[in-house]
Amino acid sequence: MNDQLVNVICFKWGTRYGVHYVNNLYAGVKKHLHRPFRFICVTDNPAGLTDGIETVPIPENPGTPGWPSVFLKLLITADGFADLKGPTLFCDIDIAIFDDIDCFFDYLPGKNVIIHNWIERRKQLFRKRPAIGNSSVFRFEAGKSQYICDTFLREKERAIDHSIFSTEQAFLTYAMKERYWWPEKWVRSFKRHSILPLPLNLFLPPVLPKGVRILAFHGKPDPDEALQGYRSEKIHYRTLPAPWLADYWL
Repeated sequence: MNDQLVNVICFKWGTRYGVHYVNNLYAGVKKHLHRPFRFICVTDNPAGLTDGIETVPIPENPGTPGWPSVFLKLLITADGFADLKGPTLFCDIDIAIFDDIDCFFDYLPGKNVIIHNWIERRKQLFRKRPAIGNSSVFRFEAGKSQYICDTFLREKERAIDHSIFSTEQAFLTYAMKERYWWPEKWVRSFKRHSILPLPLNLFLPPVLPKGVRILAFHGKPDPDEALQGYRSEKIHYRTLPAPWLADYWL
């Protein structure tokens, strides 16, 4: 076992996601990470969080609309944030961990690594996936990544301009400078890889992708909705219940 202390950090604010989202993520990390770690939640309300979860208040608005927002992901890369040092894995709280995640700290040590963002199946027929990350799971080196935060603070007007950067994820990918992707099988999308293509999704339940370690729930459905079955207005996103999620989702 590697004895280096590593960090896992997440966010929770507002009321969309209940406290069980953070507690489930922490339980998944404890089960599947086999080395010393700090688990930090940046939040506006620490009530109900499991013992062992450290909390940090949300930083002041750097001058962007709708704060707090996903651009907080840029601020946590500042040197000294939450006294973090060393390899740091950011995880959205609406993910599910199904297998060991030590590899997320061993892979390309010292580099910034992020998901290669997915696009819809039909779009892949006509073009390659753009070189943009999905920030549901990314790693940076705390104490050596101030340049990412500085890029955001220096260029925040460009960062929030959707005519320049379509999403926060596009700006984060740009600010990281390096562009390394996780191996495809490690992080999969529930929407892209678990929901079967129309019309199969109407008759067969979602599947757990082979070899997956982390399953990301970007957009809808959220994990608790996927567990029960999701009646989307968009028929190709409708799902039958996914009972295998119960092994993770408390």
